[in-house]
Amino acid sequence: MAIKFTDHGSPIPNGNLLIVDGFNIIWRWVHANKLDFQFDFVRTVESLAKSYNCGGIVVLGDGGSYYRKELYPEYKANRRQKLEDQTEEEAQQFQDILEEFDLSLKSFQERGIPTLRFGGVEADDIAAYIVQKRKDFNINEIWLISSDKDWDLLVQDDVSRFSTVTRKETTVHNWDEHYEVDPEMYLTFKCLAGDKGDNIPGIKGVGPKRAAQLINEYGDVYEIYNSCPIQSRYKFIQELNDNKEQLLLNAELMDLQTYAETALGKHTQVVDDIIGNYI
Repeated sequence: MAIKFTDHGSPIPNGNLLIVDGFNIIWRWVHANKLDFQFDFVRTVESLAKSYNCGGIVVLGDGGSYYRKELYPEYKANRRQKLEDQTEEEAQQFQDILEEFDLSLKSFQERGIPTLRFGGVEADDIAAYIVQKRKDFNINEIWLISSDKDWDLLVQDDVSRFSTVTRKETTVHNWDEHYEVDPEMYLTFKCLAGDKGDNIPGIKGVGPKRAAQLINEYGDVYEIYNSCPIQSRYKFIQELNDNKEQLLLNAELMDLQTYAETALGKHTQVVDDIIGNYI
């Protein structure tokens, strides 16, 4: 299925794929109070595909996560509360945003660009599944378009991320500019520190510095877990000893690549068919 660029010239080479976190990047226009963002959204994505030499584009939508809510019912409960606290005007505006997003997805489809969205599945998991199977799909290189740092869990030699908010790239080559731990330890870093945005608690008293310290001394999340109880007078170590099970739960909640297929469930075949026929 060829990409039909509107007025960007000839299609760019195939083999490289742009994966777009659709509902994430539209907020750049929403925050600027531009709710008719459909045209800008499509043009921006097409422009990014050209900039990153991607002959393929897939735009992802978000449908929540049955997988994570079953593991941890309080997952993203903070966001549900915000929705419940909306005024009537705010609720109507949010509905307008959803409708404009739906229209945007239709615009991509009309251009021959596939969109993927499933109820109970997060865009993160769809992206992780495609990254995991990129060789099977004959994909050479992937650029992830999202401001969500969770997607940095997918960064590796042939997979990089660009944020439309910071206008910065995260790659294996500039990783040290962003984080104090190596890419393969980023999951452990997040398990220790938690994720306030997703309402996932970390170990009390453990921030970036202490997380890096624990990783350097004990290793990955499972090695840290197996090292407990750790003898120490420091309170944050006692918190770690008392709450080590949180580390394993966090790994199940945050490890996108390991649990991507589980999170997608019955939808894996749909992704296989659409991406396999597209690239």
